Amino acid sequence: MADTKRVVIIGGHGKVALLAAGKLQAAGYGVDSIVRNPGHGDAVRHAGGNPVVLDIESAGVEELASAFSGADAVVFSAGAGGGNPQRTHAVDYEAATRAMAAADQAGVRRFIMVSYAGAGEDVHRLDATHSFYPYARAKHDADAKLRDSALDYTILGPGLLTTEPATGKIQRTEALGNDWPDDKRVTSRENVAEVIAHVIKTHAAVRQTVNFYDGDTPIGEAIER
Repeated sequence: MADTKRVVIIGGHGKVALLAAGKLQAAGYGVDSIVRNPGHGDAVRHAGGNPVVLDIESAGVEELASAFSGADAVVFSAGAGGGNPQRTHAVDYEAATRAMAAADQAGVRRFIMVSYAGAGEDVHRLDATHSFYPYARAKHDADAKLRDSALDYTILGPGLLTTEPATGKIQRTEALGNDWPDDKRVTSRENVAEVIAHVIKTHAAVRQTVNFYDGDTPIGEAIER
């Protein structure tokens, strides 16, 4: 339908992205899921998205802007998966910043960045030789670039991702001390997908960073408009 609202998810074959596609579709959105591998199309369609084959490592701003044109929101849920510092920088920072520029060019104001809860601190406390440092640096810098943009962004920072089913309840991390147990610094991927759908549907947390773990507060109360 011509009046169907549309969301573009970058990194559409990721576990969070597939879950988010289904939740957004159920909420009445059309979902274009950008994937690099054409073989992932069936999984995307099964989840509720429309696969769009595009390699974000090589796609320029113009090509991305064309893919975003007419969308109500862009979700950046891509990641290099670690292990290769050069590719991590290329995907998690360079492709992310091109996506921001493309959203701005296409007139798509709403931009959801899936980051992680430690992105604001890890880059300062990790040694540059640490294997996790390139990822922490890329996410930190991409988040900072987004905050400096004119986009209506929301940066989502979940904890260690799990495969537990969604509870629909979370805990914002700012109220927690440094002694919060490590085994509670976790977030269900499906809860992340629920949060993505919530902030898009309600336009909540605009120009905010929301770091969160699984918890006891309903998402709608924890992240209010």
